[in-house]
Amino acid sequence: MVPGMKYHHIGIPTREKRDDAEYLPAFKVYVSSFDRGSFGIEWMRFEDDSPVPDLVKTVPHVAFEVPDLTTAIAGKELLIEPNSPSEGVTVAFIVDDGAPIEFLEFSQPRTD
Repeated sequence: MVPGMKYHHIGIPTREKRDDAEYLPAFKVYVSSFDRGSFGIEWMRFEDDSPVPDLVKTVPHVAFEVPDLTTAIAGKELLIEPNSPSEGVTVAFIVDDGAPIEFLEFSQPRTD
């Protein structure tokens, strides 16, 4: 367990179009924000030629907020290198026991 880690959301791949989805062109994915629903679900619809690894495109992931992304991914099997899909957040994915896990580090402390 990473010190200071806390649950953030679950990401679920889907083929359904959603009106509230935001397009992330670098990843060729439509993402419905986890904070719009009642249960923290991030719906993700990938284009066929998305560069995202198949494991993330086909298996739900659990995401955790961490105080230090570098520490969180140290020594882990890296699936997606650290990147910034949105302003103020850096994310990376690892593989843990065959499942994708996302870590998020926010540049500003969150108040929620």
